[in-house]
Amino acid sequence: MLVGDILSKKTSRVVTVRMNETVEIAAKLMRANNISALVVKDVVRSEGNTAVGMFTERDVVRAIAEHGAGGVNVKISQLVSVQQLVSCSTTDTLEHVRHLMNRHHIRHLPIIDDYSLVGVISMRDVSAAFDETSVNTPHAA
Repeated sequence: MLVGDILSKKTSRVVTVRMNETVEIAAKLMRANNISALVVKDVVRSEGNTAVGMFTERDVVRAIAEHGAGGVNVKISQLVSVQQLVSCSTTDTLEHVRHLMNRHHIRHLPIIDDYSLVGVISMRDVSAAFDETSVNTPHAA
C-alpha cells in the first residue's frame, strides 16, 4: 500500500502555522481542528511559501515546561528545528513511512509531491492501514 492510497481517504485540508506565530496560536489551531500536529511553513526567498517542519503537542508541553506560563508567547521558530524536514511522497510505501517514523522518533510526516505540500500522514493512519490490510488478507489454513 502507498501513502497516496491513505491520502485519498483523508481530507485534503492541511492545517499550517507560520514560524513567526506563537505557541498559543498553534495550540488554538490544533484544538480548533482536533489535531495533534501542524505543518510549519516559512517564506523562503528562493522557494516561496514552503514547509519547513512540524509543530506538535510535544512542542507545546516543552514550551510550557521550559518557560512556564510565558511559554504560550514563545515563537514557533524558537522550538522547531528546520535543519532537515523529514517527509514522504504519495508514491512511498507504508513500510518506508513506518521506517522513517521509527528512525526519527516522529508520529507525523508531511507529504510532499513536486515540492508542494499535499497532506500529512500520522502513525495512526499507518497503523490503521496495516490493520485494514491484515483483516482483508486471507490467512492460509
